[in-house]
Amino acid sequence: MTSADETPVRVGVFGLLGSGNLGNDGSLEAVLGYLRAEHPEAVVDALCGGPEVVATRYRIPATRLHWYRGEYRTASRAGAIAGKGLGKLVDAVRTAAWVRRHDVVIVPGMGVLEATLPLRPWGFPYALFLLCASGRLLRTRVVLVGVGAAPIANRPTRALVRWSARLAAYRSYRDVQSRDAMREMGVDTARDEVYPDLAFALPTPRASTPSGPPGPVCVGVMDFHGGNDDRARADEIHRRYLDGTTRFVRALVEDGRPVRLLTGDECDAPVAAAILDAVDSPLVTAAEACSLADLMKETAAADTVVATRYHNLICALKVGTPTLALSYAAKSDALMDRMGLASYCHPAREVDADRLLAQFRELEKNSAELRRTLTERNELAARRLKDHFTALTTTLFPTKTATRTVKESA
Repeated sequence: MTSADETPVRVGVFGLLGSGNLGNDGSLEAVLGYLRAEHPEAVVDALCGGPEVVATRYRIPATRLHWYRGEYRTASRAGAIAGKGLGKLVDAVRTAAWVRRHDVVIVPGMGVLEATLPLRPWGFPYALFLLCASGRLLRTRVVLVGVGAAPIANRPTRALVRWSARLAAYRSYRDVQSRDAMREMGVDTARDEVYPDLAFALPTPRASTPSGPPGPVCVGVMDFHGGNDDRARADEIHRRYLDGTTRFVRALVEDGRPVRLLTGDECDAPVAAAILDAVDSPLVTAAEACSLADLMKETAAADTVVATRYHNLICALKVGTPTLALSYAAKSDALMDRMGLASYCHPAREVDADRLLAQFRELEKNSAELRRTLTERNELAARRLKDHFTALTTTLFPTKTATRTVKESA
C-alpha cells in the first residue's frame, strides 16, 4: 500500500511490444509480473508498437511508439518518405513528453542493442536513442533490463546503439556476449551484470515424461533471411533455410513422427504454411500460439524440440524438453551453452537436412540425461533472476529498499 503522503512511482515500459513478436511480449510479461508482485503501488503504462494489444492483454494504458503509422513499411513514394521524415521530428517531441511523465522507464529484455536481423538505423535504433537522450535531459531514469546486444557493422546504427547504452541509467544483459559486445563498442560495462533471459521468470507448465513409442516433435520455424549484413544474399539464405527445414520435417514424417510447427512472430506464418503445403501429411500440424505460455505448453507436450527463434528455444529449454537449435546468431549458441546443450546447435544459414537428422537422433538418444541437466540449469536460472529483481528494486525503488532495511534491523 502507498501511504497518503507518498506519491506512487510512475513507471513506463518501452519497446516493440504488442507488435506480434512473442519473445518481446514475454519479456514485458515478466517485468509486469515483477512489478505487480513486488511493487503493486507503481503506476505503469507503455509506449510501444502495438498499444491496442498491450492495453487489452496486460491491462495497462498504452501509447503508440511512432506518430507515423507506416513507420515500418518501405517508403517509395514522395508522400510516404515525407511522412516518415516528419514522423522523426514529431517522435522526438512525443517521446520527450512521455518520458517527462515518469520517474523511471524500463526497456524489458529484447535484442534492443543488436542488429542480428535486418534493421535500419532510423527505425528502432533511432527511437531507442530518443528515449535514452530524453531520459538523461529530463532526469528520468531509463533502464535497459536483461537486454541483448551484438557487434554492429553499420556505422550509423552502431553509433545510435552505443549512445543509447551510454545514456541509460542502468544496464543488464541476458548473456556475457551481449556485455562484451557493448564493451567493444566503447561502453563502460564495469558495473553491468549478466542474468538469464527474463522469460525464465515466467510460470512453467509441467512437462510430459516420454513413455512408449517415440512421440511428437516440435519444429520452430522462422521467416529467416540472414542478418543485417546479409541483405544481398537474403533470398538465397531464405531458400536454403526453408528447403533444409522442409526436408528435415519430411524425414521425420517418413519415420512416422507427428510434427508440430511453431512460430514466434506473425511474419513466420508463411514459412509454416509453405512447409505444410510441401510435406502434405496429416502428421504435420501448426500451432496457433499467442504467447510464450502457449509455446511452453506446446514444447512441454513434445518429446523433442528443434527450433530457430531465440524465444522458441527458451520456451523449450525452460520446460526441460531436449532441444536442438537452428542457430542464427551468437545469442542462440550462448543460450544453448548455458543450458548444457552446446553440442546441439546447427547453423540456420546452412541447414543440412541429413546432418540435422543425425544430430536430432543423437539428441533423442541422450534425452534422459539432458532432461536432468535442464532441471539443474533451470533451478540456477531461477535463483539468478531472483537476484536480478532484487538489484532492480535497489536501483528503481531506493526509498522502499531503505524502508525494508530499517524494518528488518528493528
